[in-house]
Amino acid sequence: MAHQKLYIEDIRLHAFHGCLEEEGRIGGKYRVDIMAEAELDACAEDDDLSKTVDYVVVFDLVKEEMAIRSKLIETVARRIAQRLAETYPWVIQWEVSLTKFNPPVNGSLGQSRIVWRH
Repeated sequence: MAHQKLYIEDIRLHAFHGCLEEEGRIGGKYRVDIMAEAELDACAEDDDLSKTVDYVVVFDLVKEEMAIRSKLIETVARRIAQRLAETYPWVIQWEVSLTKFNPPVNGSLGQSRIVWRH
């Protein structure tokens, strides 16, 4: 059977990641996009939520991990991917895209992003 890709996109959160002390106090805007690659024929055929990735579970997991302050978005993306893999071990591959909007630099920088595959 073929594998399908399920996307859960545009999870918007305020979080406190970064190396600067002020980022820990003020925080910033973040976006998280998730891709799960898995065999999803059974859930589609049976119309059964228990056989697929539950958006609510993913959202809550992302929210929990984003609440843990880290210096690097790489660290956060890795944690999210690991938790997703633990929660849904039958998923073949996870891709977590974590975007930080307006990172503090001495100039204009709209966003930085890490894409973590697990």
